Amino acid sequence: MSTILVTGGAGYIGSHTSVELLNADNKVIVLDNLSNSSKVSVAAVQRLTNRDVEFIEGDIRNEDFLTDLLRAHKVDSVLHFAGLKAVGESVAQPLRYYDNNVQGTMCLLRAMQASSARNLVFSSSATVYGDPATVPITEDFPTGATNPYGQSKLMVEEILQDFHAAVKDTGEWGISILRYFNPVGAHISGQIGEDPNGIPNNLMPYISQVAVGKLPYLSVFGNDYATRDGTGVRDYIHVVDLAKGHLRALENLQRGPKLAIHNLGTGTGYSVLETLKAFEQASGKTIDYQFAQRRPGDIAECYANPERALKELGWQAEFGIERMCEDAWRWQSQYPDGFAS
Repeated sequence: MSTILVTGGAGYIGSHTSVELLNADNKVIVLDNLSNSSKVSVAAVQRLTNRDVEFIEGDIRNEDFLTDLLRAHKVDSVLHFAGLKAVGESVAQPLRYYDNNVQGTMCLLRAMQASSARNLVFSSSATVYGDPATVPITEDFPTGATNPYGQSKLMVEEILQDFHAAVKDTGEWGISILRYFNPVGAHISGQIGEDPNGIPNNLMPYISQVAVGKLPYLSVFGNDYATRDGTGVRDYIHVVDLAKGHLRALENLQRGPKLAIHNLGTGTGYSVLETLKAFEQASGKTIDYQFAQRRPGDIAECYANPERALKELGWQAEFGIERMCEDAWRWQSQYPDGFAS
């Protein structure tokens, strides 16, 4: 049994990944500062798995606290989700993003060095590819972010690669960098899902909140992209598929220390309007929308070539856009106000 620290584990992806880790008989410790999450999700994870989870409220930028935590619990592996993640917000608040995402990860690495934790799975993003010249995107594509959020993820990736080069001769360290495309959906139970604070920054929770009556209409940012219907095209991946990808990535590190980089996506791109129509089908609701100007930092089209993950991790996405929308609607309709419902 591994003892795993899940930073940001009360959040959307962290909570779903905790379910998969617990179902695989790992011991899970959740660390979260609750800046964009809820302790209620941790309780729901315990109910879904019938397993105990230790929840610790704290911030990854508190290095001494983090070191003590890793030592006291004899943590061997860390899954690192504790990051700010909204493109538009990062453009308006770049210092906040660099402080949390970059400085926070450096504190975590130093704390791991001072303890016995030697496996790290890092939550990165397809935004590190910037505006790709072609699609689908493979892991060897050039990187270069178009916004501070993506830049913060890219900086952390570079730090991790430099760090691994410095410690690889010890034969101890395993680092997995997972470049997510667009996580959506919810656990099939409807008991955990995406619960953003305030107005959602991502498409699916925004559509969900329009469908449930919390928001009047969806703003579609840009209808003049060079795509099949003029709206942005993205690779949406079910959050449960994504969570299972983390389990495969951790198992890959446990087979032998290495540095690994993998895309986690479906390999299929859907436009904003296609996603909206799929959600209407799943929910039986009509989603009002209005076109608006493009947002700074957005790109036209982004979807993965996920073949490396299949070859090296034995992982591939199982669920399509219909299932993603069905599960997202089940969560939102049961919990219209998220965990505060």
